[in-house]
Amino acid sequence: MSLRSLASAIGVSPSLLSQVETGKTKPSVSTLYALVSHLGVSTDTLLGRADPAAAAVETPAAAQAAVGGQIYQQIHADDHPVLEMENGVRWEKLAVLDAVDVEALRVTYQPRGSSSVEGRLMRHLGVEHIYMLSGELTLHLGFETHIIRAGDSAALESQRPHMFVNHADEPAVGIWYITGRNSALQRASTGVEETSKESATGELNSAVDVLRAFRG
Repeated sequence: MSLRSLASAIGVSPSLLSQVETGKTKPSVSTLYALVSHLGVSTDTLLGRADPAAAAVETPAAAQAAVGGQIYQQIHADDHPVLEMENGVRWEKLAVLDAVDVEALRVTYQPRGSSSVEGRLMRHLGVEHIYMLSGELTLHLGFETHIIRAGDSAALESQRPHMFVNHADEPAVGIWYITGRNSALQRASTGVEETSKESATGELNSAVDVLRAFRG
């Protein structure tokens, strides 16, 4: 796939994608998820952990004990893979077992930071489960607006267009668990629900719809 065709598929300019590829700029959260969904890779790969099981064995950052499969993984405090977004969002990858279809993240939104520098609602596969540790976030979910404060928990279908914004004057920190995304990507890659179409309201009805996110 050419750089131009990939850029067209996820709804960004070829020049932006080229800058991301060469490390001259960092993608927004929405662009990152569009890339992940379209390419069928995990955030582990984008965070430099293409083989999480091997990384757990070969580096001091993780420890595992395996009896008939991985049963334990630990990442020490200073060793979590980190992705710094230019729009004031910091993602820290947390430990999960390889066989579990879940991605665990500790996310920090600086004041005025949002999950889309373009101000667009993003859509991706899976279900998000959130627990706010401190601060508060405004969640724009379709035409709805929700305030998630410290101590609150929330869950949402990530295929619904959404965006998180920190309108407060202090950082907002939360724990995210994204479940079901990898299995949905596998279903999409095997051609399941290929005829799905985006609805007039922008809601996504299948994994294939997500692959077309941010085209327009």
